[in-house]
Amino acid sequence: MKPATAIVVTALLLVIVAALPSAQPQIPSGREVVAPTAYVSLEPVARGSSFQLAVVLKIRNGFHINARKPSAEYLIPTDLRANLPAGFKSAGEIAYPKGELHTFSFTKTPLNVYEDKVILRVPLAAQPDAPLGTQKIPLKLRYQACSQEVCLPPVTLDIDAPLTIAATSANSRPAHPELFPAH
Repeated sequence: MKPATAIVVTALLLVIVAALPSAQPQIPSGREVVAPTAYVSLEPVARGSSFQLAVVLKIRNGFHINARKPSAEYLIPTDLRANLPAGFKSAGEIAYPKGELHTFSFTKTPLNVYEDKVILRVPLAAQPDAPLGTQKIPLKLRYQACSQEVCLPPVTLDIDAPLTIAATSANSRPAHPELFPAH
């Protein structure tokens, strides 16, 4: 190979290598840190009966979100809201776990956070006139995800909780006992 050609080839290779994505880990978006899934306590849910939704939040390893009751006023709490369609009503307050106190490099005081997996429970009731068949309860989850190095902007995720409404409780059975312990 001629020296001039070798220089051009080397220069081209350097440009290609420089254009490749770096090995630095990418910072995910806040939407990518938490994977929520909704489950219903009865299948099907009978008209006129009470039931619960469990919203399971799987939080990416290395990240946390603030608990419902954060350690400081400036922290954004985890918040779940149900936008109940016709035929459904609230049967009580949403149950949030306590959270755990953890110390992070960016603060001297421990923060009340959720890590790994968290279950939020929503008590609801299907009214006697609830529409029959497959339904969805729309939910909105708001949180702010942080790691040891960075806090991401707060995000709001839409979650649909699917369920089936039956006219009577004849075929209604408990579902997902691992998420809804018997009392």
